[in-house]
Amino acid sequence: MAYRAEKSGIAAETHAKVQSKYDPDLSRQILEWINDIVDDVDINTDGSEDNFHAVLKDGVVLCKLANAMKPGVVKKFSVTTLPFKCMDNINSFLKALDEFGVNREETFQTVDLWERVNLHSVQICLSALARKASKFGLKGFGPKESEENKRNFTDEQLKQGETIINLQYGTNKGANASGIKFGTFNRL
Repeated sequence: MAYRAEKSGIAAETHAKVQSKYDPDLSRQILEWINDIVDDVDINTDGSEDNFHAVLKDGVVLCKLANAMKPGVVKKFSVTTLPFKCMDNINSFLKALDEFGVNREETFQTVDLWERVNLHSVQICLSALARKASKFGLKGFGPKESEENKRNFTDEQLKQGETIINLQYGTNKGANASGIKFGTFNRL
Protein backbone atom coordinates (compact mmCIF):
# COMPACT_ATOMS: atom_id res chain seq x y z
CA MET A 1 0.00 0.00 0.00
CA ALA A 2 1.24 3.45 -0.84
CA TYR A 3 2.20 5.72 1.99
CA ARG A 4 0.32 8.97 1.75
CA ALA A 5 0.27 12.06 3.87
CA GLU A 6 -2.51 12.11 6.40
CA LYS A 7 -5.51 14.07 5.25
CA SER A 8 -6.49 17.24 7.05
CA GLY A 9 -9.11 19.93 6.79
CA ILE A 10 -11.77 19.56 4.14
CA ALA A 11 -10.00 16.55 2.59
CA ALA A 12 -10.25 14.69 5.90
CA GLU A 13 -13.92 15.62 6.27
CA THR A 14 -14.69 14.46 2.73
CA HIS A 15 -12.81 11.20 3.22
CA ALA A 16 -14.61 10.57 6.50
CA LYS A 17 -17.97 11.16 4.78
CA VAL A 18 -17.10 8.66 2.03
CA GLN A 19 -15.94 6.09 4.58
CA SER A 20 -19.15 6.53 6.62
CA LYS A 21 -21.21 5.11 3.73
CA TYR A 22 -19.66 1.65 4.18
CA ASP A 23 -22.30 -0.94 5.19
CA PRO A 24 -21.03 -4.02 7.09
CA ASP A 25 -24.29 -5.94 6.52
CA LEU A 26 -24.04 -5.45 2.77
CA SER A 27 -20.40 -6.61 2.86
CA ARG A 28 -21.42 -9.75 4.74
CA GLN A 29 -24.16 -10.42 2.19
CA ILE A 30 -21.72 -9.90 -0.71
CA LEU A 31 -19.08 -12.18 0.79
CA GLU A 32 -21.65 -14.91 1.49
CA TRP A 33 -22.86 -14.62 -2.11
CA ILE A 34 -19.30 -14.95 -3.42
CA ASN A 35 -18.74 -17.94 -1.14
CA ASP A 36 -21.87 -19.61 -2.59
CA ILE A 37 -21.08 -18.84 -6.25
CA VAL A 38 -17.36 -19.65 -6.40
CA ASP A 39 -16.64 -23.32 -5.79
CA ASP A 40 -12.94 -23.28 -4.93
CA VAL A 41 -12.90 -20.50 -2.34
CA ASP A 42 -13.73 -20.58 1.33
CA ILE A 43 -13.62 -17.01 2.61
CA ASN A 44 -14.39 -15.38 5.92
CA THR A 45 -17.80 -13.70 5.53
CA ASP A 46 -17.37 -11.19 8.35
CA GLY A 47 -18.62 -7.82 7.09
CA SER A 48 -16.00 -5.65 8.77
CA GLU A 49 -14.00 -3.24 6.62
CA ASP A 50 -10.76 -5.00 7.52
CA ASN A 51 -12.01 -8.43 6.47
CA PHE A 52 -13.77 -7.17 3.33
CA HIS A 53 -10.58 -5.45 2.21
CA ALA A 54 -8.34 -8.39 3.12
CA VAL A 55 -10.47 -10.91 1.20
CA LEU A 56 -10.74 -8.86 -1.99
CA LYS A 57 -7.49 -6.87 -2.00
CA ASP A 58 -5.37 -9.16 -4.19
CA GLY A 59 -8.11 -9.52 -6.82
CA VAL A 60 -7.90 -13.32 -6.95
CA VAL A 61 -11.37 -13.86 -5.46
CA LEU A 62 -12.79 -11.27 -7.85
CA CYS A 63 -11.25 -13.00 -10.89
CA LYS A 64 -12.55 -16.38 -9.68
CA LEU A 65 -16.00 -14.82 -9.23
CA ALA A 66 -15.95 -13.48 -12.79
CA ASN A 67 -14.89 -16.88 -14.15
CA ALA A 68 -17.60 -18.61 -12.09
CA MET A 69 -20.22 -16.39 -13.71
CA LYS A 70 -18.83 -16.76 -17.24
CA PRO A 71 -15.99 -19.28 -17.65
CA GLY A 72 -12.87 -17.87 -19.29
CA VAL A 73 -13.86 -14.21 -19.08
CA VAL A 74 -10.67 -13.51 -17.09
CA LYS A 75 -7.97 -15.30 -19.05
CA LYS A 76 -5.10 -14.97 -16.62
CA PHE A 77 -4.64 -13.88 -13.04
CA SER A 78 -1.83 -14.27 -10.53
CA VAL A 79 -1.98 -15.65 -7.01
CA THR A 80 0.68 -13.43 -5.48
CA THR A 81 1.23 -10.56 -3.08
CA LEU A 82 3.20 -8.39 -5.53
CA PRO A 83 1.34 -5.07 -5.69
CA PHE A 84 1.44 -4.57 -9.46
CA LYS A 85 0.20 -8.15 -10.07
CA CYS A 86 -2.62 -7.73 -7.54
CA MET A 87 -3.68 -4.46 -9.17
CA ASP A 88 -3.52 -6.20 -12.55
CA ASN A 89 -5.93 -8.85 -11.17
CA ILE A 90 -8.34 -6.12 -10.08
CA ASN A 91 -8.08 -4.47 -13.50
CA SER A 92 -8.83 -7.80 -15.20
CA PHE A 93 -11.97 -8.11 -13.08
CA LEU A 94 -13.03 -4.55 -13.93
CA LYS A 95 -12.62 -5.26 -17.65
CA ALA A 96 -14.79 -8.38 -17.29
CA LEU A 97 -17.61 -6.26 -15.85
CA ASP A 98 -18.27 -4.85 -19.33
CA GLU A 99 -19.16 -8.34 -20.55
CA PHE A 100 -21.60 -8.77 -17.68
CA GLY A 101 -23.36 -5.51 -18.51
CA VAL A 102 -22.49 -3.63 -15.32
CA ASN A 103 -22.80 0.14 -15.89
CA ARG A 104 -19.57 2.12 -15.74
CA GLU A 105 -21.19 4.37 -13.13
CA GLU A 106 -21.44 1.39 -10.79
CA THR A 107 -17.82 0.24 -11.09
CA PHE A 108 -14.91 1.26 -8.91
CA GLN A 109 -11.34 2.26 -9.57
CA THR A 110 -8.46 -0.02 -8.71
CA VAL A 111 -7.19 2.30 -5.97
CA ASP A 112 -10.61 2.27 -4.30
CA LEU A 113 -9.96 -1.34 -3.35
CA TRP A 114 -6.17 -1.66 -3.38
CA GLU A 115 -5.50 1.40 -1.25
CA ARG A 116 -8.80 1.15 0.63
CA VAL A 117 -9.84 4.60 -0.54
CA ASN A 118 -13.55 3.89 -1.10
CA LEU A 119 -14.81 0.43 -0.15
CA HIS A 120 -18.39 1.64 -0.53
CA SER A 121 -17.90 1.91 -4.30
CA VAL A 122 -16.63 -1.69 -4.27
CA GLN A 123 -19.86 -2.67 -2.49
CA ILE A 124 -21.94 -0.87 -5.12
CA CYS A 125 -20.09 -2.63 -7.94
CA LEU A 126 -20.42 -6.11 -6.46
CA SER A 127 -24.10 -5.51 -5.67
CA ALA A 128 -24.67 -4.52 -9.31
CA LEU A 129 -22.89 -7.68 -10.41
CA ALA A 130 -25.03 -9.77 -8.06
CA ARG A 131 -28.17 -8.35 -9.71
CA LYS A 132 -26.84 -9.53 -13.09
CA ALA A 133 -26.10 -13.08 -11.84
CA SER A 134 -29.55 -14.45 -12.70
CA LYS A 135 -28.89 -13.69 -16.38
CA PHE A 136 -26.01 -16.16 -16.18
CA GLY A 137 -28.01 -18.87 -14.43
CA LEU A 138 -26.67 -18.16 -10.96
CA LYS A 139 -28.24 -17.07 -7.71
CA GLY A 140 -27.96 -13.35 -7.10
CA PHE A 141 -29.45 -10.86 -4.68
CA GLY A 142 -30.97 -7.43 -4.81
CA PRO A 143 -33.79 -6.07 -6.95
CA LYS A 144 -34.54 -7.90 -10.17
CA GLU A 145 -33.13 -6.34 -13.31
CA SER A 146 -35.66 -4.99 -15.74
CA GLU A 147 -35.94 -6.61 -19.15
CA GLU A 148 -36.58 -5.01 -22.50
CA ASN A 149 -40.19 -5.17 -23.66
CA LYS A 150 -40.00 -3.91 -27.21
CA ARG A 151 -43.30 -3.42 -29.03
CA ASN A 152 -43.87 -3.16 -32.74
CA PHE A 153 -46.88 -1.27 -34.05
CA THR A 154 -48.26 -1.44 -37.57
CA ASP A 155 -48.61 1.69 -39.67
CA GLU A 156 -52.38 1.47 -39.28
CA GLN A 157 -52.10 1.45 -35.47
CA LEU A 158 -49.76 4.45 -35.54
CA LYS A 159 -52.18 6.43 -37.77
CA GLN A 160 -55.07 5.67 -35.40
CA GLY A 161 -53.05 7.16 -32.57
CA GLU A 162 -52.71 10.44 -34.44
CA THR A 163 -56.50 10.97 -34.53
CA ILE A 164 -56.90 11.04 -30.76
CA ILE A 165 -56.34 14.32 -28.92
CA ASN A 166 -54.33 13.52 -25.88
CA LEU A 167 -55.46 15.09 -22.60
CA GLN A 168 -51.85 16.02 -21.91
CA TYR A 169 -52.33 18.78 -24.46
CA GLY A 170 -54.99 20.24 -22.19
CA THR A 171 -58.28 21.69 -23.20
CA ASN A 172 -59.49 25.22 -23.56
CA LYS A 173 -63.16 24.39 -22.84
CA GLY A 174 -64.36 26.88 -25.43
CA ALA A 175 -62.24 29.79 -24.23
CA ASN A 176 -60.78 32.21 -26.74
CA ALA A 177 -58.69 35.34 -26.74
CA SER A 178 -61.46 37.80 -27.51
CA GLY A 179 -61.82 40.63 -25.02
CA ILE A 180 -58.20 40.58 -23.91
CA LYS A 181 -56.80 44.08 -23.96
CA PHE A 182 -53.36 43.40 -22.53
CA GLY A 183 -50.72 45.53 -24.18
CA THR A 184 -53.16 47.72 -26.06
CA PHE A 185 -53.35 51.48 -25.76
CA ASN A 186 -56.75 52.86 -24.67
CA ARG A 187 -57.65 56.26 -26.06
CA LEU A 188 -60.22 58.42 -24.40
